Amino acid sequence: MTEHDNPRRPGRWRSGAESKQRVLQVARELFDQNGYSGTTVRTIAAAAGVDPAMVFYFFGTKQGLFSAVIDMSGSVPPAIESIFDGGLDIIGERIVRTLLENLDKSDRTPLVMLTRSAPTDPRSEALLREFIDREITGRLAALLDTPDAALRASMVDVQILGLAVARYIVRIEPIASSSIDDLVAMFGPLVQHCLTGQITPS
Repeated sequence: MTEHDNPRRPGRWRSGAESKQRVLQVARELFDQNGYSGTTVRTIAAAAGVDPAMVFYFFGTKQGLFSAVIDMSGSVPPAIESIFDGGLDIIGERIVRTLLENLDKSDRTPLVMLTRSAPTDPRSEALLREFIDREITGRLAALLDTPDAALRASMVDVQILGLAVARYIVRIEPIASSSIDDLVAMFGPLVQHCLTGQITPS
């Protein structure tokens, strides 16, 4: 087999690696210019001079590409999808378990990044907030399809952000040392109530 026929030759790998880096650089620029919602994979691919299929090959989804751009843990996009893989009846437990399992694994999870003080890159923080609003809060509201859906989804944000701060930032006991199962049992019903329970405004 000649060097030309070898699929593992360094030249081919360098070309693939360079294409991936070019996609990341272009994506970073376009997300910065147009925001998360205003940037498409097709636009990124065209600007990077590659086929959209190559972007999906490298990063899986638009969420995966965004995760790579802001150095988010690669486990976050599939974890988000797992929240919506099922009905509304126990979604509160799924949200809390997904939050805790991912935060326990990595301090790069978005919710920790959002709760840290004095962010070094305000634009990245704004993009991250937009990502969470579109991929989590907005999708929760769409699932409910009720007049107060946006309020209910925002109430969930308050619950999970508060839990993240208490467990990982301020380390309030016994929240900080409780098991995931115990916290799911305690906070899952609270989150569930925010989404599907009876809410009576004063």
